[in-house]
Amino acid sequence: MTGRAQLIVALDVPDQERALQLVDSLGPDLDYVKIGMQLFYAAGPGVVETMLSRGLQVFLDLKLHDIPNTVYHAVAGLSGLGVEMLNVHCAGGSDMLEAAASAADGRTKVIGVTQLTSIDQLALNEELLVHGSLQDCVIHYGRLAQRAGLQGVVCSPQESAMIKREFGPEFAAVTPGVRFDEDDRGDQKRVATPARAVEWGSDYLVMGRPITQAVSPSRALQRAKRSMEVQQ
Repeated sequence: MTGRAQLIVALDVPDQERALQLVDSLGPDLDYVKIGMQLFYAAGPGVVETMLSRGLQVFLDLKLHDIPNTVYHAVAGLSGLGVEMLNVHCAGGSDMLEAAASAADGRTKVIGVTQLTSIDQLALNEELLVHGSLQDCVIHYGRLAQRAGLQGVVCSPQESAMIKREFGPEFAAVTPGVRFDEDDRGDQKRVATPARAVEWGSDYLVMGRPITQAVSPSRALQRAKRSMEVQQ
């Protein structure tokens, strides 16, 4: 992707009512939200329509991973909701990734999840039994995604520069694991500040708890955007 990096706020809340309360608390600086499994499974497709009706862009974060035929029909249906972006797991393989790209048919960006930001080198090798380095794994999955016709990948901020070098500026790096310096990492292992993520080449920064659980979510959102501006 080219242009300015965008900040996506993760609406990781249990129902639509609380999602709307959160959106209201974030104020007019909010323009892009992530709807993940927790909210989508509780509220259904209607929550997407509600967010779109408020003029917000939506990243639908369901991390689809199934046989190619199932993923094809899932993406075909989800693309029809009008979301800006959705994702699938690169670990599903080339046929599945190609099915996802074909089903989207240009209506929405489809990006591939490389390795979750909760995975570190030890977990990759000893729990998942994937050999080699995290960086090698991310590059390999990125290559599968690009060849299949996807528009980018989900990776940690620490891998954004590598993704850009390998696949070019138009291939999007979508990065969760973005935290302010003082934040607890929680279950995230590979993290960076908003400013550092932009410096490293992230196109879309996904932030949840550091903003949504702040004393003032709107001020935290403004702070994140200001820190991104320094690098753009």
